Amino acid sequence: MDARVLAVIDANDGLISRQKLLDLGVGPDAIRSLLRTRRGESRPALHVVRRGYYTTSERWDALDEYVGRPLLCARAVGLAARRGWVLSHDSACHLQGIPVLRPRESFVHITRPGWTNAWTEYGVKHHLARFHQEQVVEVGGVRALDLARTAVDMGREHGYLRGLVACDAVLQRGVRRDDLERALAIMKYWPGVRDARRAVRSADRGAETVLETLARELVIESGVGEPETQFPVRTVRGVVWCDLRVGNLVVEADGEIKYRSVEDGGVADDPRRAVFDEKVRERDIADRGLVVVRVIYADLWGRHRPEAIARIRRGHVEAVRRFGRDLDPELAAEAAEIRARGDRRPA
Repeated sequence: MDARVLAVIDANDGLISRQKLLDLGVGPDAIRSLLRTRRGESRPALHVVRRGYYTTSERWDALDEYVGRPLLCARAVGLAARRGWVLSHDSACHLQGIPVLRPRESFVHITRPGWTNAWTEYGVKHHLARFHQEQVVEVGGVRALDLARTAVDMGREHGYLRGLVACDAVLQRGVRRDDLERALAIMKYWPGVRDARRAVRSADRGAETVLETLARELVIESGVGEPETQFPVRTVRGVVWCDLRVGNLVVEADGEIKYRSVEDGGVADDPRRAVFDEKVRERDIADRGLVVVRVIYADLWGRHRPEAIARIRRGHVEAVRRFGRDLDPELAAEAAEIRARGDRRPA
């Protein structure tokens, strides 16, 4: 393929338009040839992302089906959209790096001002809804609704849990709860607004990952109490930050990625060392008079969920039996002091 074409694709986050191809001197017959599988090849050189927008087949095949491909499709729709339409909902999440629990159906979502309505056409869900122009941001040349409005829309469109994931994530990014409340203000009678309101009320900036958001809901469902996020504990090796705490029970949400090597797509330089350090960390927490229960992503779904809830309840019973129902005043005072200093969990 022409090096100039590849340069444009690389410079535009994986996309090139038909008009740009023509501007580069790639004529209609040549475009059709690039879209056909040639003899001796397993795939065409170009892949159609949306009508009039292409990427290389190699790049498309390398993208994952949950974020990479939906994001490229959303960007193509956003670039082609007529004035007034902006990316929203799942597509605005993908564009701005907000995590999304996999929806039942995958669409590109766009919104323009109008009386509340929606319809789906050729894989694109069109929404009519009011928004303020100051809620529109531009990312990589594509216009989208901002973090706060997008998080609230996720709750309306997909229900409480997906809305909560989005709201937690944008609070982590520096959005204030007041911003979420302002985004809700014009939605008084809109479809799904109850779930959105509940997500905004329950959102907690202390949930640093989707797993921690879902683990918090698991602890609440277990009935042991309302968990506190990011609880600091001073140990002999320094301050450690616990994901969730209720009374003298600590619940740690473990993602596999932190025990997987960098070469395998994880974040651990030395997986064996990471596991050992985690064991030492758990012992140090327990030495301060806390019971530790660990949950993983699989515990959140299906038959594993009631088993995890039972494990949390057993841990809580043990914590009450050994250390009482209320947090040790010394631990509470130390945590308040650490937070007052403005200390934060290491990235």
